Amino acid sequence: MRILKNYERWLSSSKIDEQTRNQLKNMSKKEIDDAFFKDVEFGTAGMRGVLGPGTNRMNNFTVKKATVGFGLYLLELFPNAKKDGVVISHDNRHMSREFTLLSADVLNDLGIKTYIFDSLRPTPELSFAVRYLKAVGGIMITASHNPKQYNGYKVYDETGCQLVPSKIKRLLEIIASLPNELDVTYEKAPVKGKNILLDHRVDDEYVRLVGEIAINRDLDKSNFKIVFTPNHGASYVNSMRIFKEAGYIVHPVLSQIDPDPEFSGTLSPNPEDPRSFIEPIKLAKEIDADLIVMTDPDGDRVGLGYKSSVGEYETLTGDQSAALLMDYLFSQRKEKGLLSKNGVMYNTIVTSSIGEKIATHYGVKTEQFLTGFKYIGNRIDYYEKRGHGPKFEFGYEESYGCLIAPFARDKDGCQAILMYSEMALYYLLKGIHLDEAWDNLSERFGHYQDICYSLAFYGSEGQAKMNNLMNTLHTNPFITINNLPVVAVDDYLKGLHLTKDKKEPLNIEKADVIKLFLSDGSTVTVRPSGTEPKIKFYVGVVLKSKPKDNSYPELLYNSIKQTLNL
Repeated sequence: MRILKNYERWLSSSKIDEQTRNQLKNMSKKEIDDAFFKDVEFGTAGMRGVLGPGTNRMNNFTVKKATVGFGLYLLELFPNAKKDGVVISHDNRHMSREFTLLSADVLNDLGIKTYIFDSLRPTPELSFAVRYLKAVGGIMITASHNPKQYNGYKVYDETGCQLVPSKIKRLLEIIASLPNELDVTYEKAPVKGKNILLDHRVDDEYVRLVGEIAINRDLDKSNFKIVFTPNHGASYVNSMRIFKEAGYIVHPVLSQIDPDPEFSGTLSPNPEDPRSFIEPIKLAKEIDADLIVMTDPDGDRVGLGYKSSVGEYETLTGDQSAALLMDYLFSQRKEKGLLSKNGVMYNTIVTSSIGEKIATHYGVKTEQFLTGFKYIGNRIDYYEKRGHGPKFEFGYEESYGCLIAPFARDKDGCQAILMYSEMALYYLLKGIHLDEAWDNLSERFGHYQDICYSLAFYGSEGQAKMNNLMNTLHTNPFITINNLPVVAVDDYLKGLHLTKDKKEPLNIEKADVIKLFLSDGSTVTVRPSGTEPKIKFYVGVVLKSKPKDNSYPELLYNSIKQTLNL
């Protein structure tokens, strides 16, 4: 009933233009259901959805409502919000510039000054710019690595960090108190805020700070070739400057450097998808490159490929590349006396356990959070404000994102490509390819294999299936998986660590996530995606020797699907 009511409200509204009205009229029943069964909502990485008409879509109406809510939130929270302003940036997607200008105009109407760039900029630079300009918040228009039909809206606090639940709670209350997206209105300020176009200084300072994170600057780069692609996204200009100033020989994938919203030069802009490596590997073979680095469209995540010890081009998962980089960073900092005696590494509950083992080896503590880099950024700020506590050494997620230096408070692909390049070069100069470096790391810390699987659920029916699946797991968690006993369960919704004999509280925020610990040391973590209508299954295993393929994680995953009738 709600779906049809919302659909008719849009269809009959005088605010809908004829082109959109015709689009609505031509929707199938399934399309209507998916576009109107709920309001597009804030997940683990802001508000993200398919572009188009509807309450569950990214369009001028839903973006306007979110911006009105964010503006009122900032005015309520910060007495100086109008003067200190908000920084807005965007990626290459359809409607990204339009949403940027719309957001600026709404905030200006509320009397709030805004800063915008002359064109697209990566997410980590937006995070940095909020801090650099001492603004009260930021907006990033992006759908990150999602397919081309998506766009999104991330909100940042005054520290350059995405809003954590304790902060976003009030924003969501304000948005919920507003009229529906077609009828939302607001009182304009007597004096309209200025919209300021940023000059090159933010870019220059950001690029300079990225360059400063290099550890071994003087490595011989003369015979080291890098293939780079921004996947049509926002990181190309910054990245090429960073490479040039560091002295690297870089060959961009020319068919993927233009900010094309259709992503016409790639089958996928997502580093997690093997198809994203097709064109970079083709170029790497032509020029006999040593390394492939790619950023996703908003430049916060990095995929890594390399020429192996047998001359083949291979890729690393986000867990593998981050573990290798962490070991490189910590070993080099220790060697140079730069590693803190009170250091901390941050990751999430779905990252590989090898990370903590590496950190512990170097005397670095580990703190884990729910999925979402905002928790890591917020923790950095927490210790910074306290004035004492562990020193940040590294932060990462399994989904190909990491942070090396905290002048930004989000995943930073520009930092990552510089240090992945330095790491690969360092090892090659010692005659070690990255597959050999990974094998060496595995011999030292264990043969970890971590794979994420996803199942999609669309529309109201899909949402109901997702809810039922998660409710089932929380109510009746697995006793066995593939005939292996489940020896413990972390139920993050209940906030409990459960074993056969006792219940213990989990010292972490509650979330719709469940983690199962098997008798052989393997783990399975299940959570709904915060950015797409999917449920994700993170399977982590520890083997006695180097795995030949992915058969064991797949065996566990297939056992779960069979039990759940998926």
